[in-house]
Amino acid sequence: MRRTAKSQWDFGELFPPEATRRVLSVSELTGQIKRLLEQQVGSVWVSGEITNLRAQSSGHCYFTLKDAGAQLNCVLFRGEAAAARALLEDGRKVLLQGDVTVYEPRGQYQLLVHAVELQGIGALQLAFERLKQKLAAEGLFAPERKRPLPPYPQRIGLVTSPTGAAIRDVLHVVQRRNPALEIILVPCRVQGEGAAEEIAAAIRLLNEFAQPVQSLNRSIVESEDGSAGQPFNGSTKLDLILLTRGGGSLEDLWAFNEEVVARAIFESALPVVSAVGHEIDFTISDFVADLRAATPSAAAELITEGVFASREFVTEAPALLRLRVRRRLEGEAEGFQQFAARLARVHPRRRLNDWLQRLDDSQSGLARCARQGTRDRRVAWQHLAERLGRLRPAQAVAQRRELLSQEQRRLQECARHGLQGAANALTLLDSRLRLLGPEQVLARGYSITRDAKTGEVLREAGKAETGQRLKTRLKQGEIISRVER
Repeated sequence: MRRTAKSQWDFGELFPPEATRRVLSVSELTGQIKRLLEQQVGSVWVSGEITNLRAQSSGHCYFTLKDAGAQLNCVLFRGEAAAARALLEDGRKVLLQGDVTVYEPRGQYQLLVHAVELQGIGALQLAFERLKQKLAAEGLFAPERKRPLPPYPQRIGLVTSPTGAAIRDVLHVVQRRNPALEIILVPCRVQGEGAAEEIAAAIRLLNEFAQPVQSLNRSIVESEDGSAGQPFNGSTKLDLILLTRGGGSLEDLWAFNEEVVARAIFESALPVVSAVGHEIDFTISDFVADLRAATPSAAAELITEGVFASREFVTEAPALLRLRVRRRLEGEAEGFQQFAARLARVHPRRRLNDWLQRLDDSQSGLARCARQGTRDRRVAWQHLAERLGRLRPAQAVAQRRELLSQEQRRLQECARHGLQGAANALTLLDSRLRLLGPEQVLARGYSITRDAKTGEVLREAGKAETGQRLKTRLKQGEIISRVER
């Protein structure tokens, strides 16, 4: 609490402690978030689909776990079990157990994985993946073949167990949101052996029921209240088919992963809504159907959305109409006021006053510009005078002359040194040439003997012939001789 002032000169505590802000660094804030996640969340099990799998040379694996609405960064370090690493593959749905933490250098939360399991039982999951890949390759999951649901359905076909919780959820939502919707129930088993064939037969039966034929087979469809319905006839019309059941294990939902059900949904002439299991459950029927709902209740809400929204719109229409009329009147009143204001603005006296005011402003601006221009020129002249005084041309010329004299002296000195160096080099070369000349060799006592007639130098005694005249050159003079032997 702020301390109360006791006198007129005692101002109390100007900055009480509670008013002081605590500023955190990014590292401190990230550390607090990391500790909070590790303490409050800790070890968890998470399900999803693997994507962006990267196996580093160090042995660590980095990947992303995603579902329809979010994604989570995950890391499996080298020290974890090798069997868990073998289950990692892009596009595979898995269950992961690990600790939620924060990787502080990038400020992102991630899951440190300790255990990996295939979602559901391993053999069934692999069979599910193989069938999914097969049907996807055939185009059963193609988005372009998905049909939109009718916005205001009047009669729908329901394929489910008559004793399950799914039918109660659907009827409850329909009764609350659109009691006028008619439901044609085709009861069938939704789990166990033979359930898939019953589901496929029910879908085909509803398609036959919707065909505009005067007389079809005499099959009886159990109505919504459980009583026997009427035989099929040409006046019957269905808007869509709802295929649903409650949650359960992978084995319980396996009937909706059979190929015969997928083919029946694909061949259905009516749009099919699949609502099997809970929000985290995905079946083959969900991928083939025109629309997948997370739960049976969610499917009923999607089917009745158009009527329910229209009912709210009709209920709110009077208030909306009054609101729009009031806004229209307010807009017209505002437009009238703007028109009156525009009329006042374009009055000739108002325009004349505006022109007079502009003339006064222009005159004042012209005088201000003239004064400002004069001041600018005066300041510029003063600057030029100061620059001229600082330059001193006579002193600059004297400096340039002195610099020219120094350069001339340097040039003369360089030329003198260059000539002296060239003379020394010439003397050295002359000495080396004299040392290597034949006169120096002859001066050491050697001689050169040639044939007196041809002048060819004799280098071997065996090439000389008896009686041959020779000419021998010494350091000074030559000797003419004849070979005797």
